[in-house]
Amino acid sequence: MASFQKILNALQLFGIDPVRAWQTIRFLPRLLVTAREYRTLNTSGRFPLRLANAYPILENFVSEAGQVRGDYFHQDLWAARKIYQARPERHVDIGSRIDGFIAHLLTFMPVEVIDVRPLTSDVKGLSFVQEDATHLARFSDGSISSLSSLHAVEHFGLGRFGDPVNPNGSFLAMAALARILAPGGRLYFSVPIGRERLRFNAHRVFSPGTILEAFGNLELLSFAAVDERGAFRSDVAPEQFEDVYQACGLFEFTKRDRAARP
Repeated sequence: MASFQKILNALQLFGIDPVRAWQTIRFLPRLLVTAREYRTLNTSGRFPLRLANAYPILENFVSEAGQVRGDYFHQDLWAARKIYQARPERHVDIGSRIDGFIAHLLTFMPVEVIDVRPLTSDVKGLSFVQEDATHLARFSDGSISSLSSLHAVEHFGLGRFGDPVNPNGSFLAMAALARILAPGGRLYFSVPIGRERLRFNAHRVFSPGTILEAFGNLELLSFAAVDERGAFRSDVAPEQFEDVYQACGLFEFTKRDRAARP
């Protein structure tokens, strides 16, 4: 599986997509049959089929009604449900997907979003600041009680989104997240996990142990994962994903209140 994925990655680097080519070969005859059937049945003449207006979508011939698996589906629900249950007065997000996780949160609370890319929005409840999040200098130490960053930090410092190239970018961002988290607060965090490597310029894959070490001054409250098949797993430990090719690790951290310690 891993070697096959490497071949696909190499071909796509040169604009060759074997998966899409196979879909075309497999489903083009079916497309032609349905087109001929539509023309035969369209006796009213309304919405005529014209080649110039064609927009063929081939993969949906065998697709399901929707997708209830995969990293983004499960991580967005995982974090949104936890935040809904906690109902913080303020929530700050770093780089998560606007049309997924952030949209979930906006149904019940306002959200402040930080991202290196620009965003034009008049959506109620959404406040946005364009900023490099590797330092989060606009936030003071221990100032944010509810914080998230889902499938974002693995990209930092690779230049993919116009951000400055910095091989240490991910670790700077994790240190900044830990710094601004308030005592007793919650950090909801996800990144690709598995055999540690850089997949330039897409993202990094982290060993779960690397994430736990980077957030060593925080306490891990819960861990879940989206496995290689896209299934949600809550009955697992981080070390079980050290040797997988690539999964998604979902980490919930808190910061101990030093004053409350014995």
